[in-house]
Amino acid sequence: MSAQPLAASLVQSVDWLAIAPPTLTAVVGLAVLVADLFLPEAKKAVLGWVSVAGLAASAVLLLPLLDGDRSTFCLTGHARVCSYTADHFTLVVQFLVLGGALLAALLSVTNIEDDHQRVPAGEFWFLLLSSAAGAALLPASRDLATLIVALEVASLPAFALVGIRHGDKRSSEAALKFFLSSVTATAVSLMGVSFVYASTGTLYLTQVAQRLPHTDPQLTTLAQTGVVLTLVGFAFKTAAVPFHFWVPDTYVGAPLPVAAYLSVVGKAVGFSGLILVTVVAFPSYAGVWGPALAVLAALTMTVGNVGALRQQATRAYSAVRLLAWSSVGQAGYLLVPIAAAGYAADPRRAIGSTVAYALMYAAVNLGAFAVAALVGRTRTANRISDYRGLYATNPAAALLLAFFLLCLAGLPPGVIGLFAKVTVFSAAVDAGLGWLAVVMAVNVVIALFYYLQWTALLFRAPEGEPARHHVPAPLTAALALTGVLGVALSGAPQLVLRFAATGLF
Repeated sequence: MSAQPLAASLVQSVDWLAIAPPTLTAVVGLAVLVADLFLPEAKKAVLGWVSVAGLAASAVLLLPLLDGDRSTFCLTGHARVCSYTADHFTLVVQFLVLGGALLAALLSVTNIEDDHQRVPAGEFWFLLLSSAAGAALLPASRDLATLIVALEVASLPAFALVGIRHGDKRSSEAALKFFLSSVTATAVSLMGVSFVYASTGTLYLTQVAQRLPHTDPQLTTLAQTGVVLTLVGFAFKTAAVPFHFWVPDTYVGAPLPVAAYLSVVGKAVGFSGLILVTVVAFPSYAGVWGPALAVLAALTMTVGNVGALRQQATRAYSAVRLLAWSSVGQAGYLLVPIAAAGYAADPRRAIGSTVAYALMYAAVNLGAFAVAALVGRTRTANRISDYRGLYATNPAAALLLAFFLLCLAGLPPGVIGLFAKVTVFSAAVDAGLGWLAVVMAVNVVIALFYYLQWTALLFRAPEGEPARHHVPAPLTAALALTGVLGVALSGAPQLVLRFAATGLF
């Protein structure tokens, strides 16, 4: 008789509206995979547009959630201890993830049409949507088990996407390197999570935060080790130094839309997970992770910008490599406010700076990859030197790329890039991390050189016969969306800064 009330107490109602965005993305992914079995080869292009529509619909489903926080899969008798929470932080990151995946999908439609013999359409779209579903689930996760599962759902399809081109040795090598390094990081994270669970007896982030400071003295070393190992695993996902070595080769070996996806959505996954475990689960260890992340931020931005600076314009795939190293440098800037949260009286404001910077970075970096995809249609080696005189052959693409690069550099007219950098800089200063603010200022100057060098090349006289670039409709849509978003944010940067920083957690 006692078993029946116990079973009844475990039954939970599911808030389907709260979980709708990642759920719809996953359902569309399964539908695309099944439809691929029945569609003839000539009609498989429709799978791409179904995927684009599914991602757009998932993003629209975020709108009903703006009214207030919603939680589901909660611990019985504890309304605030839940596995899934759709709060302001969750919605902002889900918007970034689904918007980034949508733009990557638009780039992929053209890429698959050009390379349909080596890239199977059904598998590609299923993997992309599956990864996007995991990435959208992660910021809503409020227990360590769901967090790790979401991380792997986002990561495992990404390995296959990197190596999906049949008969491409570079692609296979990049996927293998990405897979081995990522699996190692996941194993480290899982060990850390198991240590934290053994020390606290819970996986829920809020309960972990309450119990860690009161751990049994005999388990203190175990708890400390668990915290460190968990942070190491998420540091890999953010491409922080010294866990960045997979980035350049993976971006070069992957199809360009996949590289664009990893540069934005992959980073959103890593940084949202890192924010949740540091600020929500491990605030009592701020004295440990705050200084550690500050050092990681300084190393990451320096190594990334120096790596980008060393790229030779005539080297094959140097444009993609520069964007890869630049993304490592940008990861360093994104780490600064998280490190500052370890010192700040109000960590939510510091975290808001990271989220605001991530929104700016996502829009303009995807735009830069969109122009790279356009040039790569005629210049398959995608060297930086291939962009010389782009203004003479495609003025719109040249102006857009110049604008995106200036945003990344933080120079007008890329006002949103300037505001985002100032916000990150002020977060470091407010937290008393003056030395980190100085390191960031030096790195911004270093980055100016290679961003401006590439920008200047766009407007120089072309050498030899100029290549004419045909712009397909999906690529045009991606360029237009990123361009409009970048210009709008530069015209009213306060919108994204207020939106990102208000009411986190």
